Amino acid sequence: MACMDLNREFSNRVESLESSRMQTRKSADAEAQTLEHSLCEIARDCYARGWVLGTSGNFSAVVHREPLLLTVTATGLHKGALTADSFVQVDPSGNVVSGHGKPSAETALHILLVQDRHAGAVLHTHSVWSTVLSEVHGDEHGLWIEGYEMLKGLEGVKTHVHHEWLPIFENDQDMHRLAEVIRAELVNQPHAHGFLLRRHGLYTWGENLDQAKRHLEILEFLLEAVGRSRSLVPAVK
Repeated sequence: MACMDLNREFSNRVESLESSRMQTRKSADAEAQTLEHSLCEIARDCYARGWVLGTSGNFSAVVHREPLLLTVTATGLHKGALTADSFVQVDPSGNVVSGHGKPSAETALHILLVQDRHAGAVLHTHSVWSTVLSEVHGDEHGLWIEGYEMLKGLEGVKTHVHHEWLPIFENDQDMHRLAEVIRAELVNQPHAHGFLLRRHGLYTWGENLDQAKRHLEILEFLLEAVGRSRSLVPAVK
């Protein structure tokens, strides 16, 4: 009789654990769907602005942290036509947990920012101005942006007098090697809100998707303002 009671108790615990796992999975799936819907909207907006033409750019958001589960755009997709099937969920090593297709080739950079900068979302664009200025200032390994009121849209910035340093890294097809280079530099730039890959584009992030989107809009505006103002200088003279 005692043995039967123990078996019944064990069976109940197994069922309870399995039920808990199912609820956790359903909750994660629901959270991923909500985030992916928002990422689709952001991607369409970025495409309309000319920031992610063709298959360029990639976007991600944290579904949950313990253990880490990241939803990220699958590779090779047109960012103006993303759907719920355009994402995959990956673990901290970048291995696909669910979804269809391969994760973006730059997933290692997203994971770096999620882990080292505690980002809740990471957005990467290939706008004309971010690409051009990354080349113009590439040998300086970054550029200063200062004096613009729009700087106050960056988290923690309270005045237009703020000096924002935007690091620039040489592009590399080995994303894990590039991630280590970026990790080492960002340790020295604790207040950075983004960085540029040379002849490639902008990376920015935020504690959540709304903040990341705000940072993206602010930095893209600032890059265009800097680029246009410098291109007008010869004409003014």
